[in-house]
Amino acid sequence: MKKFFCILPALGILAACNSYLDMTPRDSISDKVMWASVESAEYAVNSIYSYSYDIYASWPSSVGMTEAFTDQFKYGSYVNFAYCLIPSQVAYGGTNLTNSFVSVYLGCWESLYGAIRRTNEAISNLHTLGTGLPEADQARLEGELRLMRGWLYFELVKRYKDVILYDEDLTQIAVDKALSPEDQAWNFIWEDLNHAAEVLPEKASARGRLDKGVALALITRAMLYAGQYDRVIAAADQLKGLGYSLMSSYADVFTTPIQSGNTESILQYSFSYADNVTHSFDYYYAPGGDYKLVGQQGGGFGTPTQEMVESYELASGGFPDWSPWHGATTAEPPYKQLEPRFHATILYNGAPWKDRTIEPFVGGIDGWCTWNKEPQPQGRTTTGYYLRKGVDEAHDLSQRSQSTQHFVLLRYGEALLNKAEACFRSNDGTGANAAIREIRRRVGLPYSDKSGDALWQAIRQERRVELAFEGQWYWDLRRWGDAVENYPKGLNNYQVHGLKIEATSVAGQFLYTYVSVDDKDRNFPQKMLKRFPIPDGELNSNALVDQYPEWN
Repeated sequence: MKKFFCILPALGILAACNSYLDMTPRDSISDKVMWASVESAEYAVNSIYSYSYDIYASWPSSVGMTEAFTDQFKYGSYVNFAYCLIPSQVAYGGTNLTNSFVSVYLGCWESLYGAIRRTNEAISNLHTLGTGLPEADQARLEGELRLMRGWLYFELVKRYKDVILYDEDLTQIAVDKALSPEDQAWNFIWEDLNHAAEVLPEKASARGRLDKGVALALITRAMLYAGQYDRVIAAADQLKGLGYSLMSSYADVFTTPIQSGNTESILQYSFSYADNVTHSFDYYYAPGGDYKLVGQQGGGFGTPTQEMVESYELASGGFPDWSPWHGATTAEPPYKQLEPRFHATILYNGAPWKDRTIEPFVGGIDGWCTWNKEPQPQGRTTTGYYLRKGVDEAHDLSQRSQSTQHFVLLRYGEALLNKAEACFRSNDGTGANAAIREIRRRVGLPYSDKSGDALWQAIRQERRVELAFEGQWYWDLRRWGDAVENYPKGLNNYQVHGLKIEATSVAGQFLYTYVSVDDKDRNFPQKMLKRFPIPDGELNSNALVDQYPEWN
């Protein structure tokens, strides 16, 4: 490193030397200055906010949507990359699921602890350097930071159970530190989220920052995993008291910004093309024909399965008989008769889209790709379907390639389902039935009160379709303990399917053929059920941590 020295006479003028070698950075400010005003302190906290996007879009899996590890979704490329073959390798399990494989693609241990450390540093700076801020702002900013810390630790505990706990006392950071038991971790999370719920303002006065509703929504999610059902129910009821409610249209939940009157969305992550804050969701999941029509290539990396399509009821209630389509037939599938959530979630042959109709058939504008025979779909579907939920129908690919539609991170519909499950676990059938009825009423589906296993199956069904492709189903099956069971209850001994569609010689008629889009049966081993393996980096550097027994 080059060193500069400034030699001054005993009574010299320091400024004369400083003007010659001005070492003041012009692209950053000190921590002391950062925490000296509310405006700059909020800017510091905003950098912690960004982890909410990672929690939603990056950390659940570094290889694509976790629904691909279940019967809901299939990545169609046979190339050994993320968003291609690797998600199928996760689903196939077996010898694929080594310690290092799981750590890299599902664990996020290092990333989450890095985020936690930055959050703790921010809380510490607020306590030591932000003492000149108004007390109300100090309390609010600490609430925002503790909300984020509780959320980050929730993501750790749902993966690992026993974890290393750190708070804002930075003197406790050590190379060697033991794991804390799961119950202590859940109490730590509860204290952070509950503190946030108590001190944060309601949405109307939060100026778009994290608010009380966000904390309460996270409590309904985290405490459901913790088995603390009374806290789930209380938080869901408080959300209702704050004015959150289901949107009248299920589809509008995912397209209407909060500032435009979305009463169901509790936390959204927004983007702006003008500010160059964009994402690539459409590139991965839009129908391939959207790109083909403008001379580009993209879309269709992952597509919904036939199993997911068959999860939807008829608009009048009850399920259609899909057995005629489990072979080969020219009969038209009952797509148009299915309930509104299907039409808001999945694009099918003939579905209206961007002033055209979807053509997922062989030779169609969207096209068909045979799994394991054509290694790269290049926008074509492997299942006969495309994802609609989350894809931007207004996206003009001829004008820009990147996407800017917002992501819904937390919503009241999930909180209602969390409450339904918590009521069921608490032997409150009345509360569980009321929550399920409210969810189904929104989409016009009939419902009669249930009890026992019938009520549980109703809750399970609603979580499957209401929260489809929102990153919940894989984790639900795992936390319920169902993932190790044989299909359809669990994720063992099954393959996923699609409908290969071919035009016939009769105008407007198609041949639908039921096909497997897997090489082998899927497998979820017992060792994946409770916790993921501690990564080798932690084991090698921390003498007080041992690998979990099931991963030795």
